[in-house]
Amino acid sequence: MALEKAKIFTVASVKGGTGKTTTLLNLAGIFSLQKKKVLIIDLDLYGGAIALSLNIPNEQDIYRLVDDLNSNRFEIIDRYLVKYNDYIDVIPSPKDPRNASKIGSKYISVVLSKVIYRYDVILIDTNHFLNDITLVALDASDQVLYVINNDPSNLKNMATRIAIHKDMEQDNYKIILNESTHPGKEPFSKYDVRNILKENIDYVIPKNFYLKNIDKYILEGNILTLQKGIASKYKKTMDSFKNIAESLMKDKK
Repeated sequence: MALEKAKIFTVASVKGGTGKTTTLLNLAGIFSLQKKKVLIIDLDLYGGAIALSLNIPNEQDIYRLVDDLNSNRFEIIDRYLVKYNDYIDVIPSPKDPRNASKIGSKYISVVLSKVIYRYDVILIDTNHFLNDITLVALDASDQVLYVINNDPSNLKNMATRIAIHKDMEQDNYKIILNESTHPGKEPFSKYDVRNILKENIDYVIPKNFYLKNIDKYILEGNILTLQKGIASKYKKTMDSFKNIAESLMKDKK
């Protein structure tokens, strides 16, 4: 059990297809290699990508947890934690997406209070909509990590999201430019992206991290940063993820 409160990092996007969930899982892999206890909470409630990508069961999902809290049936949090390896646990999104709309945002803070002292790191996956659930996650986070790519509509949406943060006087967010979603020529250079966003890019996932056979790893439930063959072949990318993980743990809310 962690002696201090976990650092909470919400991984977000403003459009689909940026590699948000893959980035979250790769960070979870890096943290686990550093022997940090990690909890992944999947708040992309209609997607279910975490359980699918890790090939884990999702019978006791976050809907069951929230429903038991609401009905006073909750006993211990362990019933709702799915173990991936010795360092990574998961609270999956609803197995039945019809239950997603039944999860009240007020319970997200309650769930976090049940796990905050059990882990070193809590990684929250979200969808790209600013709904009540996502807003609670963003507000609870030590840092929000926005994963973007060079897609024009993505950059436009990200500029709008940055403006919202600034209006709310919030600066606890980082921008990760994922170049690996465009293995060929990017529509915009890093210089262009900075000018469009009027914001610095904090981290870059290199374009050479594009894997044609990524579905193979997903079907087998593998985290890329935990695969020795991947780690040795894509050392520059592994160093990027390590840099992100180490800098996040140094930052304060």
